[in-house]
Amino acid sequence: MKRQLLLLTAIALCSSAFVGCKKASAEQAVPSALPYISMDSWLYNSDDDVYYQTGLSYATTPADADYETLGIYVPGAYFDAKENGDGTYSCTLNKNASVAGYDITTAPYVLLVETPGYSACQPPTGYVSSVKSFTDAGFIYIYPGCRGRDHGAPSGVTDLKAAIRYVRYNKALLPGDTERLFSFGMSGGGAQSALLGSTGDATEYAPYLAAIGAVEGVSDAVMGSMCWCPITNLDYADEAYEWNMGMTRTGLDEETQKLSNRLAESYAEYINSLGLTAEDGSLLTLLPTSDGIYQGGTYYEYVKVAIENSLNNFLSDTSFPYSASSEGRMTGGRGTPGTRPSGDFPKGENFPGGTKPDMADYTQRDNIQRTASTSLGLSLTGTYQTAQDYVDALNTNGNWVTYDENTNTVTISSIGDFAKALKNASKSVGAFDDLNATQGENTLFGYGSGAHFDSTMAAILTEMDSPYAAAYNADIKKTDSLGTSVQDRINMYTPLFYLNSTYAGYKTATVASFWRIRSGISQGDTALCTELNLALALKNYGITDVDFETVWGQQHVKAERTGDSTENFITWVNECLSKK
Repeated sequence: MKRQLLLLTAIALCSSAFVGCKKASAEQAVPSALPYISMDSWLYNSDDDVYYQTGLSYATTPADADYETLGIYVPGAYFDAKENGDGTYSCTLNKNASVAGYDITTAPYVLLVETPGYSACQPPTGYVSSVKSFTDAGFIYIYPGCRGRDHGAPSGVTDLKAAIRYVRYNKALLPGDTERLFSFGMSGGGAQSALLGSTGDATEYAPYLAAIGAVEGVSDAVMGSMCWCPITNLDYADEAYEWNMGMTRTGLDEETQKLSNRLAESYAEYINSLGLTAEDGSLLTLLPTSDGIYQGGTYYEYVKVAIENSLNNFLSDTSFPYSASSEGRMTGGRGTPGTRPSGDFPKGENFPGGTKPDMADYTQRDNIQRTASTSLGLSLTGTYQTAQDYVDALNTNGNWVTYDENTNTVTISSIGDFAKALKNASKSVGAFDDLNATQGENTLFGYGSGAHFDSTMAAILTEMDSPYAAAYNADIKKTDSLGTSVQDRINMYTPLFYLNSTYAGYKTATVASFWRIRSGISQGDTALCTELNLALALKNYGITDVDFETVWGQQHVKAERTGDSTENFITWVNECLSKK
């Protein structure tokens, strides 16, 4: 009876505001002990004209209540509000409202995934000033806390899915269209945004959602996914890293060099098994070569062209003279010489961990080990008067870029030459599944502490009769508290498991219709193939709206060819919705 009264109250509140357009549906009738959002408990930021609530629990039996709540931030125009005299407001929907072309039936939702290195995200406890850009655009902003790698996969994505379900559980009360929901994040957050986009309603998550008491019978799929530098597809991430960047390593002992080589070979075997095709339908494969490990074939050429396109875009976007800065690698910005795109972080007093950090703070917060194992690499500083001057600087340590002044375009000699110049390995062999199980991803797939998870690497170490093999093989046999194997947990955290026909999860989830993927081409955090394979798999899956760019001169940041990352994201969401 209590649940029925709650439901009737929700419907009555909604109906009094806008009977014809915001009806309760069967989704809201799914039994749950979670209370609906109180429409009498809104707080208000008058400077930005935003109503908000925080501390909203999205799980009836949370695994960690310190993390499993969310905040919601609503443009002020969408509500008619009445002060309660205690700092809170009672709100009803304003059917005449319009903000940037949206109203209470069409406004989209954006969901922040703030989990660098798959870390936990503290939920907001008050107003967050960075939401203003989004609410001014007519968007409703969801800021969920979630568990992180210390809790083990799939806790982070499970929590984010539960948050999405809770928002839709309240759709009869809230303004906007909860189906028009876009996730966005960077690095580990970009990875988990990609997972939200590829694992909608996946049955593998059902027992985990049930365990925390998430709303059932409500979709957790998203309409769009924005991913900056997503560290993902971890099942073959070690292998991709060595294929793409292993040739930049120096000074390895014989055993470690053999391991690097075998990982690179395994990546070629993996690529050749996927059946990926280019836009023209041609099959993408790798072929063995005498110069380097599998540095030939149609897949190799596809990656090489992607590098050339990135540099060509840079030359097209950049006005010379151009000033480049250097932080051990090339990191120059766009537009104003020497500057970078802004908007790399949420701003405001409630940013997790305190005030807005710089990029060095960000990479420290993700707690991922980055120890360059080579002194190779090109540093660019100073001002370049012309594109030719810039290309000449790229060729400082040897000619690998050829410039055509008539077309303002380039070709490169090889992927290896590019990597040696601008994309050096910054992680040890076993970039994600470290030999000593000390990397962040080892914690992610651990059981309260670091554990190995790469079965391909385990097989290679066994073949090599390595002393590390025993630990790898032992960890891979473990299961979590729900009896799920490490391989199944990796599958749940691998977008290609749901996107590529060679995996068992193919076509078993609801995949987002819209994707925007951006990568800093010079980052040492992951192989160039990571984001490229994600974009390819989406296109091969049949997703027609995949906006992918790898950005020249950028590293592990919210890389953008031009402009501000937040503004570009907002523009993209608007463009996507104009197509619906």
